[in-house]
Amino acid sequence: MSAHALYVTAAYAITAIVLIGLIGWILLDQRARRRELAALEAAGVRRRSDKAGTTKP
Repeated sequence: MSAHALYVTAAYAITAIVLIGLIGWILLDQRARRRELAALEAAGVRRRSDKAGTTKP
């Protein structure tokens, strides 16, 4: 084994842990935002981009 094998292995392991953590954080945050959006839409709040409920003059 190379003298730097431990360093390289540790660097790859730390990088993998950080990336998995970031992906998990993004997925959890996405679920939370979808729940918030569903709650707002259930309360009658609509998106500005939702033109279905308005009529053009």
